[in-house]
Amino acid sequence: MSQRPLVHFEISERKVLLRLLDSLCVLTSLSLIGIIFDFDYFRINSQNWYWTLVLLLYFNFFASIFELYDLQKASKFDSVLQNSILCSATTVGFYMLTPLLTPSLPENRLQILFFFLAILVPLLLWRFVYITLISSPRFYKRVLVVGNSFDINLISSDLQKSDPNYVVVGYIKTEDRIQSEINEDNLIRFEIKDIKEAIKEHHINEIVVASGYKEGLMLSLYNQLSYLLKAGFPIKDYTQVYEEVTQRIPVQHVDKDFYRYFPFSRSNQNKFYQVFFRIFDVIIALVGLAFFILILPLLLIANLLGNRGSLFYRQERIGKYGEVFRILKLRTMVKDAESNGPQYAEKNDLRTTRFGKFLRRSRIDEIPQFYNVLKGEMSLIGPRPERPIFVKELSQAIPFYETRHVIKPGLTGWAQVKADYGKDQADSLVKLQYDLYYIKHRGIFLDLSILLKTFSTVIFFRGQ
Repeated sequence: MSQRPLVHFEISERKVLLRLLDSLCVLTSLSLIGIIFDFDYFRINSQNWYWTLVLLLYFNFFASIFELYDLQKASKFDSVLQNSILCSATTVGFYMLTPLLTPSLPENRLQILFFFLAILVPLLLWRFVYITLISSPRFYKRVLVVGNSFDINLISSDLQKSDPNYVVVGYIKTEDRIQSEINEDNLIRFEIKDIKEAIKEHHINEIVVASGYKEGLMLSLYNQLSYLLKAGFPIKDYTQVYEEVTQRIPVQHVDKDFYRYFPFSRSNQNKFYQVFFRIFDVIIALVGLAFFILILPLLLIANLLGNRGSLFYRQERIGKYGEVFRILKLRTMVKDAESNGPQYAEKNDLRTTRFGKFLRRSRIDEIPQFYNVLKGEMSLIGPRPERPIFVKELSQAIPFYETRHVIKPGLTGWAQVKADYGKDQADSLVKLQYDLYYIKHRGIFLDLSILLKTFSTVIFFRGQ
């Protein structure tokens, strides 16, 4: 244990680091430009301190929308370049459009370009340093997985997809009830007696004990882990790590202990949160319906040319406590799209019309559901409501699927902004994991995060 593992920044630490250094670099750049050049549009001083505050608020808001704090995208410079340009341009644009809170436009309009570059250039330089150093392999969290029966390939891929700096180096398997092809080039199988040497030689930062270990752990392994734990070495349960890294609930590993493991969010019983959330739902629903009325003439004309049929359609969905309601949507598919019986909609579904594809990609097809929100059948945020026939099928195939009905279904949700389009049971399992994570952790900050990610989905045309 003489050789210490290499330094690793946790997910929350990297996000805080990115936010702090982004703001610091931008403010430092603007301060230097104000000192070196005759730049009188924006100055950081005590008399106009609120200029700086408004700039930071705009910058952090748009940086979140344009995914500058998505760690997967933050590790790729092409994504950083695109999102930094969009964030800087939008921040400058909105900053100039609020003259009561910000300085008046300069006579020399070239200063606006300097203002934009003073935000963009230091941001790109700092992000290049982040990708080169902090997001490099030397700062990866190197993990050893221990357990009695698991698919190490699935564990490794799930964790690294969610956090590119999280690497499963190897594993200790005490029995082989689940057979899987192991990629020996990337994953090393260690023996119990070699665990201490493996930590030193491979710079392991953390040991993760997979679910189900109670029956499979042998006394020798238990003693090894106890020694490491007493020495201060991080040892965590797999379900805890999986939830922290992927922000999903691993229902397939929880088994019969689910309800003991799954403490529902206090917000589900918090009257203040529920009343506030309902008021928020009603206000946003009224605004959404007002916007829909404004664009309705354009939609009618486009539907007449592109869909050639009814504009709306209703469909039965399962709501809170399993109650059935009829959802209202804009029609995006051809007539008699389900002549062969109910089936999942797929990405690039051939049944979708050309105009329907636009409605889906822009999420405009979901706007009529504000009517369901106003009626109280749905909420702005929650699990997406599914059709009764699919709920029956999925409830039989996926454990705890019915649990997602303990709260109202939503117009958007954690699964909608994090998961791919669900076209089969495997995708439905992933979406259920996200839905249960939301139910467990729901609160104002998670709701705000979902709204920001929904804006990103609309802006980047990722609707499906």
